[in-house]
Amino acid sequence: MQLVEQKTVYEGWGRFLLLTVRLANGVVTRRQMEDHGQASCVLPYDPARRVALVCRLPRPGPMFNGEDPTILEACAGIIDKGETPDVAARREAMEELGLRVMQLEALGRCYAAPGASSEAISLYLAPYAAADRIEAGGGAEGENEQIEVLELPLADLARLADSGEIRDLKTLAMILALRSRRPELFA
Repeated sequence: MQLVEQKTVYEGWGRFLLLTVRLANGVVTRRQMEDHGQASCVLPYDPARRVALVCRLPRPGPMFNGEDPTILEACAGIIDKGETPDVAARREAMEELGLRVMQLEALGRCYAAPGASSEAISLYLAPYAAADRIEAGGGAEGENEQIEVLELPLADLARLADSGEIRDLKTLAMILALRSRRPELFA
């Protein structure tokens, strides 16, 4: 696929673009794309207590679809200009969870909706201890995120993942990755 033309239709927190692209077979067609930057996401877990820190917050996507807007997620956020993905993950853990993250285990960089969004999310697992929780969390001042911080048993997160109750794709992927890498923590 090759970009032929790009037109910005709307610009605000994100941008909505109309792209003209040439496909591999030579056909020229249009695609719509939302662009709001790159993101980092971290799932902190305490291996000694077999728990993880997650957020519960309202989201417009589920609300728009007529579902309960409150969703369980690993903490995540946009990578600020000049930041690296790991720095952004540590910043988001402090802002949203009140957690000082020392060690990050990179899972990769992936797209949740590559057909409609340019957002690539860098995913991390992060072991922590109770003493690393040094603030209340809840989100950055003025961002109106309404974040509720929850510390849940890993076994409960596995049950929620298995039953389809984890509706956030990045969170589901990280729970499954952690369970695959550290199955003994979910017993």
